Amino acid sequence: MAQIDVQGLKITYETGRGDVLAVDGLDMSVKSGEFVCLLGPSGCGKSTTLMAVGGLVDTDAGSISVAGAPIDGPSPHVAIVFQEFALLPWQTVLDNVAFGLRLRNIGVSERRDRARQCIDMVGLSGFENNYPHELSGGMKQRVGIARALAVDPQILLMDEPFGALDAQTRELMGIELLHIWDRERKTILFVTHGIDEAIYLSDRVLVMSGRPGRIKKEIKIDIPRPRDHRIHNLPAFAEYRQAIWELIEHPVIGTQSGP
Repeated sequence: MAQIDVQGLKITYETGRGDVLAVDGLDMSVKSGEFVCLLGPSGCGKSTTLMAVGGLVDTDAGSISVAGAPIDGPSPHVAIVFQEFALLPWQTVLDNVAFGLRLRNIGVSERRDRARQCIDMVGLSGFENNYPHELSGGMKQRVGIARALAVDPQILLMDEPFGALDAQTRELMGIELLHIWDRERKTILFVTHGIDEAIYLSDRVLVMSGRPGRIKKEIKIDIPRPRDHRIHNLPAFAEYRQAIWELIEHPVIGTQSGP
């Protein structure tokens, strides 16, 4: 069961001016095999929440369970794709993708076979022996996705993975990600600033309030799959965009207040 459950999450972090309450009373769930986008204004705690689910951030209160087990650190069931490509510049594409398998002491032959499968899955066959500096931004992010998939996680956490890409490449990467998700049916929690991106990709959009972050509203995206760029022309797409924009533009009174 690759489900995410978060209840009563509270997270503070220290700054030079004192503690900042980043997330307070956040509840959410992501069902097994579901694609959910977490969206909200800048500084609302989206990435902090994602990192907490990944076991990379300490929490002050609340509970997080992933695949039925409480989170107290990084989980073998979870892989994370970051906005920064974080590739090892001295390693080839093949070795970068196989890196997580190497850390798990998988044999050379098996990990390279698995890495090649994932490289093919993201459309990079033929680039196995290239180095990161020889790749475009979109290709580097494909390597990052392949590396995450190589360890066969039940859950994929994605922190604005296309944020550093140009608009055209970003849209193409979204199409490719949906193709991969359709084949693999991983549970995906995807953080984004992009309203259109959230509507296009997800089954549900969880809109967060301003800091301290909590889930303000859940919006189910009732647009049939498979989807392509033509859904931007649907009246329903425009209605979802307007509804989400109003939630972000007009935050509930009090949600923008800090500590």
